[in-house]
Amino acid sequence: MIGKRNVFLVGPMGSGKTAVGKCLARLLGAPFYDSDAQIEQRTGVDISFIFEKEGETGFRQREREAIDALTQLEPIVLATGGGAVLLEENRRALSARGFVVYLETSVAQQKNRVRRNRNRPLLADADPTLKLTELMRHREPLYSEVADIIVPTDGRKVGAVAADIVRGLEERSRS
Repeated sequence: MIGKRNVFLVGPMGSGKTAVGKCLARLLGAPFYDSDAQIEQRTGVDISFIFEKEGETGFRQREREAIDALTQLEPIVLATGGGAVLLEENRRALSARGFVVYLETSVAQQKNRVRRNRNRPLLADADPTLKLTELMRHREPLYSEVADIIVPTDGRKVGAVAADIVRGLEERSRS
């Protein structure tokens, strides 16, 4: 891989972190991890169940532990959950241990991409447009703060986004 050996993808739900991450990992010859999938694997239950039983606070603690462990692996491509940037500890670990890419996505694109997915506990019992707008208002500054590069994803194919990230990595390694 180029420069920093890890690449961490941040961004809102529906930004394509998992799909882009898998493609990027193939291009870079690195293993791919998804922090939400790791939490589900560790606990044996899905994210919605954790939210139901432990609330968002309990989930964020599990997420912090998973991100701390995953960011210590090298080299990897990691897709984080949309709210991973909320905790300062996560932002510090991501920034210190790898190259952070913010996959920038509009609320309209997010809504379109997540409309059929029922495993989105923050959208349960909420108007999707209002909730996604509220989440972006709070989280977008954190995504931007932690990002080494920002790559737009609206209306773009996974391979094109992954190729942009590789170019960004190459440019940053030369500077």
